[in-house]
Amino acid sequence: MDPLGARSQFVDIQTLPTWQQQLGDDGEETPQDRSDSLLSQQVFPSPFPFRPDINRKIVLFTGDIALLNSTAIVNTSNESLSDKNPVSDSIHQLAGPELRDELLKLKGCRTGEAKLTKGFNLAARFIVHTVGPKYKNKYRTAAESSLYSCYRNIMQLAAEQSMASVGLCVVSTVKRGYPLEDATHIAFRTVRRFLENHGNSIEAVVFAVSDTEEPTYKKLLPLYYPRSEDEEKACLPLIPADIGNSEGEPVVPERQIRIAEKPGSLEDDAEEDNLDEDLGQVGNHAFARMEGDVDKQRKLILQGQMSDAAMQKQHQRNYNRWLCQARAEDLSDIAALKALYQTGADMCGRTVMVVVGRNIPVTLIDLEKALLYFIHVMDHITVKEYVMVYFHTLTGEHNHLNADFLKNLYDIVDAKFKKNLKAFYFVHPTFRSKVSTWFFTTFTVSGMKEKVCYLDNLRQLFTCVRPEQIDIPPFVLEYDARVNGPYRPAHSSGL
Repeated sequence: MDPLGARSQFVDIQTLPTWQQQLGDDGEETPQDRSDSLLSQQVFPSPFPFRPDINRKIVLFTGDIALLNSTAIVNTSNESLSDKNPVSDSIHQLAGPELRDELLKLKGCRTGEAKLTKGFNLAARFIVHTVGPKYKNKYRTAAESSLYSCYRNIMQLAAEQSMASVGLCVVSTVKRGYPLEDATHIAFRTVRRFLENHGNSIEAVVFAVSDTEEPTYKKLLPLYYPRSEDEEKACLPLIPADIGNSEGEPVVPERQIRIAEKPGSLEDDAEEDNLDEDLGQVGNHAFARMEGDVDKQRKLILQGQMSDAAMQKQHQRNYNRWLCQARAEDLSDIAALKALYQTGADMCGRTVMVVVGRNIPVTLIDLEKALLYFIHVMDHITVKEYVMVYFHTLTGEHNHLNADFLKNLYDIVDAKFKKNLKAFYFVHPTFRSKVSTWFFTTFTVSGMKEKVCYLDNLRQLFTCVRPEQIDIPPFVLEYDARVNGPYRPAHSSGL
């Protein structure tokens, strides 16, 4: 510690006013001042209701996060944990050289992850290091998911380590280019949902901002942490349409799960028989959506009276339920099989997904969990064109998925799975597997037959996917070398 008493500069978070205490203290125009005319129109509850118990845990601090005397503070950095930015520089300067030595032992940090070190000479006991995404509008959905993971993993670490308080900086830097307001929405809703669902042990969350970031944070905080019922009502029209799922995780708008089967109260017992009215929306706000009676829709399906549009809506809702369950389920035992994984790209730049038949112990695993895992892994892959490589190498009877399971999978998955699948490479097929596949693609599913391509050896596969772009299991390489001879890439004779 500095012998001149530098520790006196540290800020005790207990002395900082909570967000609830700041109500009316700012002297600024509040959301209710701007939206009084809308108050009488709000009939649907806010997705972020007034919760004084949560507001008392929230602190907005304008200043240097490295000065906070909290259990942990957050450092935003790059993948090598060596970024030069105001937040990181201040933390390193006050923590001392031991921090840099400790970071070398971590061997980097992937985007969206969070890693823990001691605080060394800081007042904070721990430092949580995380890496925010580089923002490009073209890949906005991926960036949103990564930024959500940053905040979620930070809060998860805080809960797992029984931390009483955590100081959060803005997890995005000028270099990474993430729009501040967009990033703030994700930060606020992720922390709010975590405190609602898992935050009993956390006593304080301090949002530490700079002078330039403070106005944005003050503007958006009431949307997610309203300090009164009036503020809650006034902020409802200002909340974005996309608020993520129950954990705050981003959801692609066209796949959003409805908030409730029948939100609001039924004021009369008379039901409209018109299906279009049943499926219509009430109001013009994102949170005023009301779906039709599910039982009535199922009855219409059985009677063959539902329109194509309504059928698609029903199918989308069914897929969303599977996807929601897949995200909530512990699928680590299925993932450990390494039967499905993403690798590089094919010659056309399309994502390559690999399925290893021998790694699927059909008789031993829970097939429903296998289906959930497939949906969980593939959901974000299938938003653009992709190809699948299936290694049938050395599979036995106990590895063969039956036609009923495959048909069920085909019927459940979203339309984009089928539309964006451009090729299915069937490597090392047997005569029996070719016959089974022909029957399945001809009589059970439609639109798949022309996408299946049988490849007898890896040389043929490498004309579609370069060897360095695909991770092939060793037993497949050994089998192919034994049966078809070792693969020798052609070398150019030019200079």
